[in-house]
Amino acid sequence: MQMLELVSEPDTINFGDLPQEIDALLQQGVAAYRRDHAQADRLFRQALATAPQQLPTYFCLYKIHTYQGHLDEAEAVAELGLAEAARQAGWPRDWRHWTPHDPLPDGAGRFALYTLKALAFIHLRKTDSEGAAEMLTALRRLDPAGAVGWPVVAALAEGLGSD
Repeated sequence: MQMLELVSEPDTINFGDLPQEIDALLQQGVAAYRRDHAQADRLFRQALATAPQQLPTYFCLYKIHTYQGHLDEAEAVAELGLAEAARQAGWPRDWRHWTPHDPLPDGAGRFALYTLKALAFIHLRKTDSEGAAEMLTALRRLDPAGAVGWPVVAALAEGLGSD
Protein backbone atom coordinates (compact mmCIF):
# COMPACT_ATOMS: atom_id res chain seq x y z
CA MET A 1 0.00 0.00 0.00
CA GLN A 2 1.47 3.32 -1.00
CA MET A 3 0.68 5.88 1.64
CA LEU A 4 -0.03 8.87 -0.58
CA GLU A 5 0.75 9.50 -4.18
CA LEU A 6 0.04 12.57 -6.27
CA VAL A 7 -1.83 11.69 -9.44
CA SER A 8 -2.28 13.54 -12.69
CA GLU A 9 -4.91 16.01 -11.49
CA PRO A 10 -3.31 18.90 -9.62
CA ASP A 11 -3.39 18.44 -5.86
CA THR A 12 -5.29 15.14 -6.03
CA ILE A 13 -4.02 12.46 -3.68
CA ASN A 14 -4.23 8.76 -4.49
CA PHE A 15 -5.41 7.22 -1.23
CA GLY A 16 -5.77 3.81 -2.82
CA ASP A 17 -8.92 1.80 -3.34
CA LEU A 18 -11.51 3.64 -1.26
CA PRO A 19 -15.27 4.03 -1.51
CA GLN A 20 -15.98 7.12 -3.61
CA GLU A 21 -17.68 8.92 -0.68
CA ILE A 22 -14.65 8.45 1.58
CA ASP A 23 -12.18 9.45 -1.12
CA ALA A 24 -14.21 12.61 -1.77
CA LEU A 25 -14.17 13.53 1.93
CA LEU A 26 -10.41 12.97 2.14
CA GLN A 27 -9.78 15.03 -1.02
CA GLN A 28 -11.94 17.85 0.39
CA GLY A 29 -10.06 17.61 3.70
CA VAL A 30 -6.69 17.89 2.00
CA ALA A 31 -7.86 20.94 0.05
CA ALA A 32 -9.43 22.51 3.17
CA TYR A 33 -6.27 22.02 5.24
CA ARG A 34 -4.49 24.77 3.30
CA ARG A 35 -6.95 27.41 4.49
CA ASP A 36 -9.02 25.96 7.36
CA HIS A 37 -7.49 23.35 9.68
CA ALA A 38 -10.72 22.92 11.64
CA GLN A 39 -12.71 22.20 8.47
CA ALA A 40 -10.10 19.64 7.38
CA ASP A 41 -10.38 17.96 10.77
CA ARG A 42 -14.20 17.85 10.48
CA LEU A 43 -14.04 16.31 7.01
CA PHE A 44 -11.50 13.68 8.04
CA ARG A 45 -13.55 12.84 11.15
CA GLN A 46 -16.68 12.54 9.03
CA ALA A 47 -14.83 10.04 6.83
CA LEU A 48 -13.65 8.16 9.92
CA ALA A 49 -17.16 8.01 11.40
CA THR A 50 -18.56 6.80 8.07
CA ALA A 51 -15.95 4.11 7.43
CA PRO A 52 -13.63 3.45 10.40
CA GLN A 53 -12.05 0.53 8.54
CA GLN A 54 -10.52 2.86 5.92
CA LEU A 55 -6.93 3.31 7.09
CA PRO A 56 -5.99 6.41 5.05
CA THR A 57 -8.39 8.47 7.16
CA TYR A 58 -6.34 7.78 10.29
CA PHE A 59 -3.22 8.79 8.37
CA CYS A 60 -4.79 12.12 7.36
CA LEU A 61 -5.88 12.89 10.90
CA TYR A 62 -2.68 12.01 12.70
CA LYS A 63 -0.62 13.77 10.06
CA ILE A 64 -2.48 17.10 10.28
CA HIS A 65 -2.42 17.05 14.07
CA THR A 66 1.29 16.29 14.10
CA TYR A 67 1.90 19.18 11.67
CA GLN A 68 -0.09 21.51 13.93
CA GLY A 69 1.74 20.38 17.05
CA HIS A 70 -1.41 18.83 18.56
CA LEU A 71 0.64 15.85 19.63
CA ASP A 72 -1.80 14.33 22.12
CA GLU A 73 -4.51 14.28 19.45
CA ALA A 74 -2.06 12.94 16.84
CA GLU A 75 -1.03 10.18 19.22
CA ALA A 76 -4.64 9.23 20.04
CA VAL A 77 -5.63 8.98 16.38
CA ALA A 78 -2.46 7.10 15.44
CA GLU A 79 -3.13 4.60 18.26
CA LEU A 80 -6.66 4.05 16.89
CA GLY A 81 -5.30 3.59 13.37
CA LEU A 82 -2.63 1.22 14.63
CA ALA A 83 -5.26 -0.91 16.37
CA GLU A 84 -7.47 -1.01 13.27
CA ALA A 85 -4.53 -1.88 11.00
CA ALA A 86 -3.40 -4.64 13.38
CA ARG A 87 -6.95 -6.01 13.45
CA GLN A 88 -7.14 -6.04 9.65
CA ALA A 89 -3.71 -7.67 9.38
CA GLY A 90 -4.68 -10.35 11.90
CA TRP A 91 -1.95 -9.21 14.30
CA PRO A 92 -2.11 -8.75 18.07
CA ARG A 93 -3.36 -5.35 19.15
CA ASP A 94 -0.15 -4.72 21.13
CA TRP A 95 2.73 -4.03 18.72
CA ARG A 96 5.18 -5.50 21.23
CA HIS A 97 3.80 -8.92 20.26
CA TRP A 98 4.14 -8.54 16.50
CA THR A 99 6.45 -10.91 14.67
CA PRO A 100 8.57 -10.15 11.59
CA HIS A 101 7.22 -11.11 8.17
CA ASP A 102 9.33 -11.91 5.13
CA PRO A 103 8.56 -10.36 2.76
CA LEU A 104 7.33 -7.23 4.47
CA PRO A 105 3.53 -7.18 4.33
CA ASP A 106 1.47 -4.93 2.11
CA GLY A 107 -1.89 -3.43 2.95
CA ALA A 108 -2.88 -3.24 6.59
CA GLY A 109 0.39 -4.78 7.82
CA ARG A 110 2.48 -2.15 6.09
CA PHE A 111 0.14 0.58 7.33
CA ALA A 112 0.56 -0.75 10.88
CA LEU A 113 4.36 -0.59 10.61
CA TYR A 114 4.21 2.88 9.03
CA THR A 115 1.92 4.08 11.82
CA LEU A 116 4.23 2.62 14.47
CA LYS A 117 6.99 4.72 12.89
CA ALA A 118 4.71 7.78 13.05
CA LEU A 119 4.04 7.07 16.71
CA ALA A 120 7.78 6.89 17.39
CA PHE A 121 8.11 10.33 15.77
CA ILE A 122 5.20 11.70 17.80
CA HIS A 123 6.80 10.37 20.99
CA LEU A 124 10.06 12.07 20.05
CA ARG A 125 8.22 15.36 19.53
CA LYS A 126 6.61 14.91 22.95
CA THR A 127 10.12 14.46 24.42
CA ASP A 128 9.36 10.83 25.30
CA SER A 129 12.62 9.44 23.99
CA GLU A 130 12.19 6.21 25.95
CA GLY A 131 8.82 5.44 24.30
CA ALA A 132 10.20 6.34 20.88
CA ALA A 133 13.27 4.14 21.44
CA GLU A 134 11.07 1.17 22.35
CA MET A 135 9.08 1.56 19.13
CA LEU A 136 12.22 2.02 17.04
CA THR A 137 13.72 -1.14 18.54
CA ALA A 138 10.58 -3.04 17.52
CA LEU A 139 10.74 -1.54 14.02
CA ARG A 140 14.39 -2.61 13.64
CA ARG A 141 13.25 -6.18 14.31
CA LEU A 142 10.05 -6.03 12.24
CA ASP A 143 11.44 -4.08 9.26
CA PRO A 144 15.23 -4.59 9.21
CA ALA A 145 15.56 -2.93 5.78
CA GLY A 146 13.78 0.22 6.93
CA ALA A 147 11.16 0.04 4.18
CA VAL A 148 8.61 2.11 6.11
CA GLY A 149 11.14 4.86 6.77
CA TRP A 150 11.89 4.34 10.45
CA PRO A 151 15.66 4.95 9.99
CA VAL A 152 14.89 8.66 9.49
CA VAL A 153 13.15 8.79 12.86
CA ALA A 154 16.00 6.79 14.42
CA ALA A 155 18.49 9.34 13.07
CA LEU A 156 16.42 12.16 14.57
CA ALA A 157 16.38 10.34 17.90
CA GLU A 158 20.14 9.89 17.80
CA GLY A 159 20.58 13.58 16.98
CA LEU A 160 18.40 14.59 19.89
CA GLY A 161 20.31 12.28 22.20
CA SER A 162 23.67 13.82 21.32
CA ASP A 163 22.69 17.33 22.50
